[in-house]
Order: sequence, then C-alpha cells, then structure tokens
Amino acid sequence: MVQEVAVEEVDLLVVGGGKAGKSLAMSAAKTGQSVVMVERDKIGGTCINVACIPTKTLVGSARLLAAMRTASEHGIEADGEPRMNLTLLREHVHGVVGAMVAAHKQMFAAPGLDFVLASARFVAPRTVEFTDAAGVTRRVRGRRVVINTGATPAIPSLPGLEEVDYFTSETMLALEELPRSLAILGGGYIGVEFASLLALLGVRVTLLHGGEHILNREDADVAQWVAQALEEQGVEIRTGVRALAVSAPTGPAAAAQGERAAGQATAADGKSRAVRVELSDGSLVESEGLLVAVGRTPVTEGLNLEAAGVELTERGFIKVDDYLATTAPDTYAAGDVAGTAQFTHASWSDFRALRRTLAGEPTSVAGRLIPYAVFTTPELYRIGLSEAEARQAGLDFTATVLPAGAIPRAKTERQGAGAWKVLVGADGSILGAALFGPQAGEVGTALHMAMLGGLDYTQVRDAVIAHPTYGEGLNLLFDAVTAQRG
Repeated sequence: MVQEVAVEEVDLLVVGGGKAGKSLAMSAAKTGQSVVMVERDKIGGTCINVACIPTKTLVGSARLLAAMRTASEHGIEADGEPRMNLTLLREHVHGVVGAMVAAHKQMFAAPGLDFVLASARFVAPRTVEFTDAAGVTRRVRGRRVVINTGATPAIPSLPGLEEVDYFTSETMLALEELPRSLAILGGGYIGVEFASLLALLGVRVTLLHGGEHILNREDADVAQWVAQALEEQGVEIRTGVRALAVSAPTGPAAAAQGERAAGQATAADGKSRAVRVELSDGSLVESEGLLVAVGRTPVTEGLNLEAAGVELTERGFIKVDDYLATTAPDTYAAGDVAGTAQFTHASWSDFRALRRTLAGEPTSVAGRLIPYAVFTTPELYRIGLSEAEARQAGLDFTATVLPAGAIPRAKTERQGAGAWKVLVGADGSILGAALFGPQAGEVGTALHMAMLGGLDYTQVRDAVIAHPTYGEGLNLLFDAVTAQRG
C-alpha cells in the first residue's frame, strides 16, 4: 500500500531561485512568514552561476589584457607579450562565483526559509511535489506561490547539430581550453558579447547572423558601430546568412584539431568539437568550435503547470497580467519565465513590485523604463526608444550623434572608439539613447535618472558635471542637440 504524502502548508512557496524568487523568499522569511523555496540546480540563480557574474568577470579580464597590450601608448614599458593563463583565469572566475554562491548558502540558511535543491512538479493548484537530497518526497502547498524558473539557451532544429559537441552561453564558461577558431550562431546580445570577449582572448571568431545587421533591436547605425569595433578586434561578421546544417569537418579545421593535444579533438562523449557549418548562401565555415547563441527559452518543461491552472502564452512564457498574476488564483510568475525582459535588473524590479503586491499594495509593472547594457568592448547601453521605434510611433524628434572620442576623458585614456546617440522630442523631453563607448553603462544611469525625473534635455545640457569624466559627455551630447536644432 502506497502511503499518501502529507501536505505541508506554508505562507509562501517559491518555485525557482532566480533573482526575483530568491529575493522574495528571503524578504518574506525576514517578516516571519513560513517560506519554502525549491531550486532545480543553481544556488543563487542563473545570473551568478552561468550568466552575468562569470561572463562579466571574464570580460573584465579580457579588457585588462587588451589594455596591457597597449601599455606603451600610455608611457608604460612591459617586458614580453601579455597572455591569458587559462588556469589562473578559471581560478579567478570560480573564486568570484564561489564566493557569491557561498554567501547565498548563508542567506538561504536564515530562519524561516526552507531552501531545497530539487526539481519541483505541480500536482494541484498552489501545490508542488519534489524529492529532496535525502530521498524524501515532500508535498508543499503555499498560501501564495511565485514561479521564477528563468530561461535556458534555445537550441535550434538544425540538421547535424546533435552529432557535434557544440557550446551554449552556459557550457562555454566551463571550457578547459580555448579553441583557436570559433563559429557563433546568432548576432544578438549574447553572441556579440562572446564574440568580443573571445576575440580579445585571441580566438578567431566568425559571427553568423541571419538578419540584415547584428543586434536586430538596435538602429542600423548603432549596430554598425558595434560591428566595426568587433571587426577591429578580429571578428569576421557574416550577416544575411542562415545555417542550414552542421557536421564534423574534413578540411582545415579537422587538420588543425589533429595538431592539438590528445583529447582536444573530441569531447568526452566522442563527438567532434570541430565543426563545418553549411550556410544559405552556399558557403561553408569551418572552425574548432561552435557556440549556439540564438536566444533563450523559458523553463517550464516538467513543471506540470496544467495541474496548477497556470496557462502559457503562444511563445511558451507563463501568461501574467500587469501585476505578474498568472491565470491561477494566488499564483504569480516573475523574471524570464514570465516574459519579463531577460535581464537580472528586470527580474529585480519584478521582485520589488511583487513584494508590495503581496503586502497588500498592488503594484503594476506596466510601462517600466528598463535599460540594458551589452558588454562588448567598448560596451553598449540602451534606454527608451530607438530611432526606428520613434519613427514608427510618428513622433517629432531630433536624433543627434556625438563621437565618443570627442569626450575629454576619452582623449586622456586614448579611447576613441564608439559614439553616443540621443533622441530628443520636440518638447525637449529625452525619448531614448544608445551610448556605445567606454563606461557607457555607468553614464547611462545618469541619463536614466534624468528621464525618470522628466528633465528637459537643456537641464542636463547645462548641468555642472565634473571634468574630466565620461559623464561630462552628456553636456557635449546635448550641446550638439541644440546646435542641430539651430
């Protein structure tokens, strides 16, 4: 006779430990609520383990390496050619990630929070079942439930892909040795970040993208700025081409693999790490590795959301309203899985809204101004409307561009790459901006605050900003707006 599993009742059940979920779990526990949080495999969530934190740690190292290569331009003599030591690099990344994971383990051990590393499955509304590390099957029902399971790399249906050992944005971080050449499928944010990072580390990168230009969401001129920087770093960019099939090569890439150390030609499962990509224009690309970076897909498989009464959108995300409520009573979703912009800071915003909503102060997430940064070298910061979006909306505006090299701080650092672009409405309001250049992400925050405060562009133009800083470039940018308007 099978014994029925008793149902544990808690105030809050969190399924998935992403930024919103883990923050909400810890916050609720601090107020005295009983909380169970079930996370499948990543203590601290995707950002800390396989996304923002490790990749930006790598970007920091790559930028430092690039800076060292130009030391003589800054009056510094250095003996020998600087190079990346992959063993030390892995130790550096693991140290950063490990410290943050350890900190989360401590936080998850706080009174009132029952953190469980397991795969949860809904068996009824607001009720999940899972088997913990001790082999004990538990069934938990939350008075309220939040689903925050995130997203995972999307894998296209591409003939031959299952026959080769390709990388994703997550598995790429565990690479033991850098390939000498790499093909990247996808010229979106993830693809261009890795292209820039790996090129700086000395990998010959070929970036393959089906659109007219990389970074589909950006204006063509902004995308071209990024493309030019990538090409100067050695990246070959192929746009307007689709991958038709992949296979293990028999040409130069295969020969190159044969020259490498034993065990590098194939993965542990025997699959080839070298690849040949057949393209829609009839050409072939051969390389020692393949990175698939064609987007991310929501993690809903295995959750049995039907049992919870939770519906999905046509694109597979959990269907939520402006208050992040799902189609099931007292059940909410947040972050990537809920269709929120796939950035950690957007998930953090979901947490703040949900914390207030669950405390009895319904808070909508509609109309939020969500910026983002793409950590190429230099980096791209985007906020508000693009020029294409503003034209489509029929707005009256001025689009103004300032070369990043015109900023005094950039001159002192010999950083001439990039440009800043801003859209200013006929009424003087700041509609949006794309800043491509050194410290763009930091400068963008000041612009963000100006937009939230509803400042007229002339107020930023005339602000007394410390010299020489990159932020001072905002004075120059908006001076250019005035000059353009006449």
